Amino acid sequence: MQTVPTIAIIGAGLGGLTLARTLHLNGIGATIYEAEPSPAVRSQGGLLDIHAHTGQPALKAAGLYDEFLHLVRPGEDAKRIMDRDATILFEKKGDPRTASPEVDRGALRTMLIGSLPPTTIQWGCKVASVETLDSRQHAIIFADDSRITADLIVGADGAWSKVRPALSPSKPIYSGTCFIEIALPGDERDTDVLGAIGTGTLMALAPGKGIIAHCNFDGSVSGYVALNRSEAWVRSIDFADRRAGLAFVAEQFADWAPQLTRVITSSTANPVIRPIYALPVDHHWPGMPGITLLGDAAHLMSPFAGEGANLAMVDGVELAREIARLPWNMEAALKAYESALFSRSAAVARTSASNLKRFFGDTAPRSVADLFEHRTPAA
Repeated sequence: MQTVPTIAIIGAGLGGLTLARTLHLNGIGATIYEAEPSPAVRSQGGLLDIHAHTGQPALKAAGLYDEFLHLVRPGEDAKRIMDRDATILFEKKGDPRTASPEVDRGALRTMLIGSLPPTTIQWGCKVASVETLDSRQHAIIFADDSRITADLIVGADGAWSKVRPALSPSKPIYSGTCFIEIALPGDERDTDVLGAIGTGTLMALAPGKGIIAHCNFDGSVSGYVALNRSEAWVRSIDFADRRAGLAFVAEQFADWAPQLTRVITSSTANPVIRPIYALPVDHHWPGMPGITLLGDAAHLMSPFAGEGANLAMVDGVELAREIARLPWNMEAALKAYESALFSRSAAVARTSASNLKRFFGDTAPRSVADLFEHRTPAA
């Protein structure tokens, strides 16, 4: 009698959760091991565009599309592109009927967590490494030196995946661009600043730098400053003093319109610096029984294709489908999944890398306005 395969998913991000949910719908159990001690230990980031050709079909396959519609932020897809002088080069008003509605990442994750049996996620289980025991068996070693084995280990553990080294020698490479978080409270009174941001997302850009901010439904603003700087420069920055840090960042925009620089100096967020890393656009690995990757662990890229979260959910659904189709031939299931994964992710990664250059290259911001004008149908 054949036994049910055991599946261990490392990471309770959108991709790992979608995988577990879709497996559950197909009557296949899985356990998610998440390093964080609880789902509420930290903020999950800002808004996501959930695309009609990727994320939305994934949510339909996971049986969560109707619930997802209740999370949509109508009209928050408005876009505005400015130059350093606050001249508007492109503007698109919010459309409640948009094909790519925006949702809060944290709310989407909460929905996915709530769709799983309560014991699916094991919180506070930090993975230290994955050890290959033989040609078909792998062990997960946790930070407390405990270990488990499973018939299938899925690395859904993000950019700095602990599972990836068991499959691939590739490591994320610094893109040359770093982000610094900014935020304004809902009671912000600077009308010039709020007027510059508008009702959706502001992208104020110039070669090598930018201010990207989003006005949320409660009137608060979240976003980041982007700078093209060396990795050594990034490592040298110390933002221990919030005000001094924000003033230093604002100095990088000294020749910009004052209502734009005040988006930085008025920020109430600790200016955390986040270098943007990416895996090679054609990242792939030779198939290995009993282990695979999805999401950022498989295809980390910059956010300038807007597909990272969408692709992670697609990965989860597609891997679950192959496992459900071939539950007793996991090797064939992984081969089919990975073949499609490599092609799908490489195409998007190339777009992402190209768009990053558009946003902060020598032709910005005109290159970005042209990009959005091309994407937006004529009225």
